Amino acid sequence: MSTADWVAILGFVAMFVLMGLRVPLGVAMGLVGVFGFAMIRGIQPALNLLTTSPIRVITDFNLSLVPFFVLMGVFATNSGMSRELFRTGNAWLGQFRGGMALATISACAGFAAICGSSIATAATMTKIALPEMRKVDYDDATSTGVIAAGGTLGILIPPSVIMVVYAFLTESDVGQLFIAGIIPGIMATVMYMITVLVAHGKRLPPGRKFDIREAFSSLKDVWAILVLFVAIIGSIYMGLATPTEAAAVGAFLTLVIGVLRGRLSRKQIMDSLVEALRTSVVLFSVLIGAMLFGYFLAITQTPQKLTAFMVALDLGAYGTLALILLAFFIAGALMDEMAMIILMVPIVFPVVTHLGFDPIWFGIIIVTACQLGMICPPVGINVFVINSIAKDVKLTTIYGGVMPFILTDIIRMILLIIFPAIALWLPMTMRGG
Repeated sequence: MSTADWVAILGFVAMFVLMGLRVPLGVAMGLVGVFGFAMIRGIQPALNLLTTSPIRVITDFNLSLVPFFVLMGVFATNSGMSRELFRTGNAWLGQFRGGMALATISACAGFAAICGSSIATAATMTKIALPEMRKVDYDDATSTGVIAAGGTLGILIPPSVIMVVYAFLTESDVGQLFIAGIIPGIMATVMYMITVLVAHGKRLPPGRKFDIREAFSSLKDVWAILVLFVAIIGSIYMGLATPTEAAAVGAFLTLVIGVLRGRLSRKQIMDSLVEALRTSVVLFSVLIGAMLFGYFLAITQTPQKLTAFMVALDLGAYGTLALILLAFFIAGALMDEMAMIILMVPIVFPVVTHLGFDPIWFGIIIVTACQLGMICPPVGINVFVINSIAKDVKLTTIYGGVMPFILTDIIRMILLIIFPAIALWLPMTMRGG
């Protein structure tokens, strides 16, 4: 092996050691990227990366939508929109056996449309839905399993921060990625509901009496979510606004709606701004680390060598894709979705493009793989989020509840691979797309 190969191996080992020592992902990637680059090109060129990379990331116009979407999600959470979604879902679906579980999934889907984060969706719904399901005798495995799986919709249903990161790493069109996630997002929501009825049917409590006046009355509480979704995704689809412009409008509208409805006080607005700033700083530090690590990958030619190796295996396009997805499944069981995207996409994306797969379609496949990783043992970040809030529920109980949804995610991924049009049809109808 060449010197570059040894440096690449040492770099990956060092990065995983740093991550194991709980060093933040962005810092670990940045350190490995700079020191690895220095070992091959010298210390001065490596230090030059530190002067240019952060500026390139924080001044990238396409990434300016990240803080806007984060802020929109924080405003939506603090103004109580998630609770209204759950109440409306229960008013319409509560009549069925397991109706509250179905309402939880529908609320997760609705909140995902204005949040963009699976962790935030799972945490929010744990606080809202879990106490309500316990009141009507849902067992903890069913209720936490539903919340953990429903929470993963946060990264599939647009807008999605993970999609923005994927677009940044692969130079893909983030608007097309958002639109491509709509049908798979609806598909995932419906399949999760079916999973609830099939896998947990015997343990589900009976539904309550349907009250048509309550059902229609509840709709007045969720008009704001519909307005926000149409304003953001509709304007992108129709070509009326760029994703960045749509994100800015979405954040502003969420603020205005919260203030007009008396749900956001001056203190809550300031707290929301601070929370959004902290989250955005963390995300941008990861992206800066990813750019530095990308230079390290480029100088060692790791992606090119991996492409040549996987092509030489002669597994065929779909055989190679299966191998890549297997690697994502393993990674997803060991790390969170942001780490998985940041670490693996720059390495495997050249392989995917070499095989002729559509980048937008592959983005949806990868997001689906991340969903699976978020509930898959032994880590499953959504499982730990729920456990951190509902401390009396054992991790093994939550994992028992999510097992049927893991199978559902695998089936959905297979369908997306067999029928790429599920993800690609809607982007092809975009104005100017």
